[in-house]
Amino acid sequence: MQRPAWRDTFGALKVYNYRLYVIAQFIANTAGWAQRIAVDWLVLELTGSVTLVGLTIALQFLPTLLLGAYAGVIADRFPKRAVLIFCQSIAGVLNLVLALIVIFGEAHLLVVYALVLGVGVMQVFDGPARSVFVNEMVGPRHMRNAISFNASIFHLGALIGPAISGILIVAVGSGWAIASNVVAVAIGIVLLLAMRTRELLVAPRVPSSKGQIREAIHYIKSKPTLFWTLVMVSFVAVFGMPMPALLAGMADTVYGTGATGYGLYNSLAAIGALLGALASTRRSTLRLRSIMIGGVIYGVALIVAGLAPGYWVFLVALPVIGLSRLLYMTASETMMQLSSNLAIRGRVMAFWVMVVVGGQALGGPLMGWFAEHLGARTAMVISGSVPALAAIVIAIVLARSGRLTVRVSARRGRWIAIVPRPRPAQA
Repeated sequence: MQRPAWRDTFGALKVYNYRLYVIAQFIANTAGWAQRIAVDWLVLELTGSVTLVGLTIALQFLPTLLLGAYAGVIADRFPKRAVLIFCQSIAGVLNLVLALIVIFGEAHLLVVYALVLGVGVMQVFDGPARSVFVNEMVGPRHMRNAISFNASIFHLGALIGPAISGILIVAVGSGWAIASNVVAVAIGIVLLLAMRTRELLVAPRVPSSKGQIREAIHYIKSKPTLFWTLVMVSFVAVFGMPMPALLAGMADTVYGTGATGYGLYNSLAAIGALLGALASTRRSTLRLRSIMIGGVIYGVALIVAGLAPGYWVFLVALPVIGLSRLLYMTASETMMQLSSNLAIRGRVMAFWVMVVVGGQALGGPLMGWFAEHLGARTAMVISGSVPALAAIVIAIVLARSGRLTVRVSARRGRWIAIVPRPRPAQA
């Protein structure tokens, strides 16, 4: 008898530990988005400078670029749940200090920057451990399903968090919006401690040795499913993911809708992303070919939005952009996780985080410059054209080498890599 479709869609939620994790992540993501908006607004209140607000964002990215690879080593060496609890505890204390100095009117820019940087460092070490910990909760059978749920939670938080932050900032001030994240961190730690440790599929710990980062680099280069996925994601991260700058330009200079339109555009893209996350939960096979096709589709959606002949065409394109981007990013992350051995997965996912976060850190100012000097429409066309062209070129290279159809597939509850046999030479 064939299983009902809903069982495939919600399979990961059958796992008790993962249900606790989902609750914690939903609360944490919503509060995290609320805090980001509150901190940005706080810096704007303190300085009146948009440039310094941008520096606040950069301080959150900088630790990832500097420490990301080492965070992967930590994730492989130490118990993942313990790393998460430690990082969340320190981040919670730093956020509490930040909230209190804001509430009592003692906030100074350098202090705010120092605390934001400290939280950023904790997030660096939290990321790779969290990625691998998902496998320890649900196992390979529900891995893709869980990654899709995580993406859904992230984008749902992106919809709700900024709205909550705006209400709190107006009603009681930025400090209390930041304090909401402290409460969320505390709830997350309690739920992590409440997990049934006997049900965790704990990955083997890697002993300390020299050259572990170099080992991860060689490992990624040796596997087409890892290397080419990471190369493609780098183009998407730099050119295709700095959407806020592009949408701000479209709202300001193209359609003249101001802040109201900017909020609408982000909400439409987030709704599409949420639908994409839910739609991605049932896929059982991933190919390098599908990764490249996804990059082309996402790029084309951006190009259509940039060249939209009318306002309503632009609005319709936004959910498609969100949906195609989420499907692409979920497939890419799943390919990275399931193509890597558990003993080295923390380091592999650390490079994934570095490329995604670092790409956005570089791409944000770059795409903002394009929008300011070439126009928002042109910038959006560039943001789609580069990833689409990169995907086509990479697909041609892979097709010539016979690797375009390399895939990972779910069989009997396990994901395995399948490499096609080379065709016999023609006589």
